[in-house]
Amino acid sequence: MLRYLTVPVTAFAQNCSIVWCDETMDAAVIDPGGDLDRLLAEVKRLGLNLKAIWQTHAHIDHAGGTAELARQLDLPIIGPHPGDQFWITGLPQQGAMFGFPPAEAFTPTRWLADGDTVQIGRCTLNVRHCPGHTPGHVVFHSPEAKRAFVGDVLFAGSIGRTDFPQGNHQQLLDSIRERLWPMGDETVFIPGHGPESTFGEERRSNPYVSER
Repeated sequence: MLRYLTVPVTAFAQNCSIVWCDETMDAAVIDPGGDLDRLLAEVKRLGLNLKAIWQTHAHIDHAGGTAELARQLDLPIIGPHPGDQFWITGLPQQGAMFGFPPAEAFTPTRWLADGDTVQIGRCTLNVRHCPGHTPGHVVFHSPEAKRAFVGDVLFAGSIGRTDFPQGNHQQLLDSIRERLWPMGDETVFIPGHGPESTFGEERRSNPYVSER
């Protein structure tokens, strides 16, 4: 079964998730934006074998530590979708703009597309391309665990910003309604910032996307 631990990293309190298969103890880290020493201390404490980096999108608070972590542990970088190439290329400039430690661009080992799957141990997660916040944003969904790691697409009571370059508000709303809601009301989602919620709760009460 899939297990996970969410560790807020960087000054932006970005929810970096360590996900693992409880049979094999193989793990992936989703969006290592920074504070790598802290993340690796948790991996060690849990007794995990870190095998991959999964990337939802390439904003600095989600991807600032990706290149360094990949190099340090010789890990493949899986994702995001090629639509985020320009954000990856601009990581050094993003770092300077937002006052982050120096960040490096990287080349994903594998780009992701809608309908792909990723695997860690015996756990398989589905990949959905959910553009709007960024053009190449992807979401990782475990139907078995009823969990979705949604990056900055959706938050408890809010949605992702669309005022960055190549953001698109209508596209984001379409991504949420067409790609996330079908995962089921009972699915718990882990957003890029803030507390967890369920898709059902957001459909009922989120002022941006509720169906009321």
